[in-house]
Amino acid sequence: MLVAERRQVILERLHATSRVVVAELSAEFGVSEETIRRDLEWLEKEGVATRTYGGAVLKNNDRVPPPYAVRKNTNVEGKVAIAQLLAPMIHEGDAIMVDESSTAAYAIRALRHLRSITLITNSQEMIQEMGRQESWQIISTGGHLKCDVMALVGPQAVRSIENYHVRWAILSCRGINDRLGIADSSEDIVQVKRAMMRSADDTILLADHRKFDRTGFVALGRLDEVDYLVTDQAPSEEWCLDLEQKKVQLIFQ
Repeated sequence: MLVAERRQVILERLHATSRVVVAELSAEFGVSEETIRRDLEWLEKEGVATRTYGGAVLKNNDRVPPPYAVRKNTNVEGKVAIAQLLAPMIHEGDAIMVDESSTAAYAIRALRHLRSITLITNSQEMIQEMGRQESWQIISTGGHLKCDVMALVGPQAVRSIENYHVRWAILSCRGINDRLGIADSSEDIVQVKRAMMRSADDTILLADHRKFDRTGFVALGRLDEVDYLVTDQAPSEEWCLDLEQKKVQLIFQ
C-alpha cells in the first residue's frame, strides 16, 4: 500500500471512530510504529488530527474545515457515487453554479462527456481542472482567495453571482442537523452559497451519509430551500420522512 493510500485509510478511520491507536495501525498495515507516527504527524500538520499518547484523535472544529488536499481524498467512494447519481440530471446547454466543495468537484468531473455547459464557480481548483474542457464556458466569480478551501469569497464574488441566472446551483455543506438545517463552517463561504441558491432555478445539495446529524458553525439555509438532496446512502427513516415533508427530492444509491 502506498503512503498516500495508508494515510487515507487512517483518515477515514478517524472520521468513523474519532480516534486511532498506533500499535493497532502498525499491526494492521504491517509497518513500524514509527511509520504510523509519521503518518499521524502529517495528519496533525494538515489540521485534521491531534496526536495523543499512543495514537491520535480527530480534530473536530466546525469553524475550520479540513484542508482541501485532505477533503478531496476523504470518502472518495461516496463522492464518486454521488457524482454518478448527479450526472443524469445535468443536460447539454445547462448553466450551473458550483461551490468550492470537494464533493461538487467529483460531481463536475462526471459531466466531462457533455460538450456545452456554462460553469460559474468560486472554486480555484475547479477552474484550473475544468479549464481543459475547451467547449465549456467557464466563469470565475472573482473575489478574494480563502486559501484553506481554495475558494473565492467576499462582496465581489457575491455581486458577480447575482448578475447571472442559471438552471442549477450545485452545493455541498459541512453538516445537516435539526438545529441549523444546512450548516457550513464560515460566514463568507455561506454568503457565496446563498447567492448561488438565489440565482438558480433549482438547488441540488450534495451530502454524503456522514453529513447527516453533523454540526456546523453557520446556518446556510433551511432544507425546504433545497429542491434535491443527493447522497451515497439512505439516511435514517426520520430524515427520509423529514425530507419528504419538506418536499425535498431525495436521491441515493
